[in-house]
Amino acid sequence: MHSKIFKGTKSDVIFDIVNTVLLILITLIILYPLYYIVIASVSTPTMVLTGKVTLFPRGFQLESYKRVFSNPDIGRGYFNTILYTSLGTIINLIVTLPAAYSLSRKDLRGKNFIMMIFSFTMFFGGGTIPTFLVVKDLGLYNSFWALLIPSAMSVWNLIICRNFFEGSIPLELYEVSIIDGCTNRKFFIQIALPLSKALIAVMVLFYAVGHWNSYFSALLYLKDSELYPLQMVLRNILISSQPDATLAGMTDRAKFYQEVEMLKYALVIVSSVPVLMLYPFVQKYFVKGVMIGSIKG
Repeated sequence: MHSKIFKGTKSDVIFDIVNTVLLILITLIILYPLYYIVIASVSTPTMVLTGKVTLFPRGFQLESYKRVFSNPDIGRGYFNTILYTSLGTIINLIVTLPAAYSLSRKDLRGKNFIMMIFSFTMFFGGGTIPTFLVVKDLGLYNSFWALLIPSAMSVWNLIICRNFFEGSIPLELYEVSIIDGCTNRKFFIQIALPLSKALIAVMVLFYAVGHWNSYFSALLYLKDSELYPLQMVLRNILISSQPDATLAGMTDRAKFYQEVEMLKYALVIVSSVPVLMLYPFVQKYFVKGVMIGSIKG
């Protein structure tokens, strides 16, 4: 049977079997924590805290999800995160794609110097305090735009997009378009962008996941809880999982732990589902877009 599944010499068969077993084990090691979060979110807190939840849910309940969606802070954080992710990704694309296309043009004067300035920021940054002072002086502190403007572009994504345009948009196509009376703006919008669907899909995924998981910028630039994204709300709940010294007795402490445990796993599921739902729609473009953007010429 092995000869039918694994073709080749005896050493090749052994190598394939070992590789297959290792890959299965690694896959299980990676997937089990995710699976455990799912079953723990629908199990009773006492079963989870006592370690009785391993492979299957124990004491099935949906109260944790009811508590999640009935909490006004969580609902507001969810709305803010969707808003930050949507508008942030649109701003990222508006800034990154034209800049990358311009830097991919051979007739752009000083493009190497401009690219060097962009690349410099990947290795040397201003630091947290100077960046905070700049954001505050610009009047962005504790505002919606504080999470969008400072992160309007990723230099790494700019390099991927530039290499994609250099390797995938033929110079001859641009020259023919110019002869037919096409301007630079029309060529970029009507020709270059429609030919870059794989790249755009990958950029949407990269930027959207970054915005969705971001909480450090909110921690620095936001003080109004009304503006908190979901990740900040989740962080605050996890921090509050430490028992309060003012709790009177063990009964109160146990109840406190159970409530936090009930919310913790459900929050992870709720915060991860949208990204998991987005990935299948761009999966077919993902590898293609990254590979094309990583090869020049």
